Amino acid sequence: MSHLTRSALPDLLKEIDLFAGLPDAVIADLVASGSTLRTPGGHAVVSQGDEDAGLQVILDGTVLVDVGGVRRGGVLGPGDYFGEISVIDGGRRSATLTAGEGGVETFAISPLTFWPLIDRHASLRRSLLKGLCARIRALDVEANATC
Repeated sequence: MSHLTRSALPDLLKEIDLFAGLPDAVIADLVASGSTLRTPGGHAVVSQGDEDAGLQVILDGTVLVDVGGVRRGGVLGPGDYFGEISVIDGGRRSATLTAGEGGVETFAISPLTFWPLIDRHASLRRSLLKGLCARIRALDVEANATC
């Protein structure tokens, strides 16, 4: 697994819908507030029901998603993220995410660092709301397509 350099992280984050269009200063504050985590292949990145809230962005590698022990959706890879709901509401994890064969590297923001970022940056609040609304709309379209 190749490891993303800290200097390349801002460019990657700017490509993610939650952070797209944010000023460079906000992205820099986001990078300074987070940490990079590595999880070996086959190990849980997060486990369903756990209380470890936090937002993670996949930088390198893949994760598999299981809900109630059943594989859901496709494989998540670089640029995908998870935990955007739990970092806001502090609720339990709704799925288990397991690192793919080659492991996974993520950029993580904990609730302890997330809320001060939200308080400091109105543009981050707006961007996050737009990203969450887009996810809700996509889920609504998906749900209606299966009816």
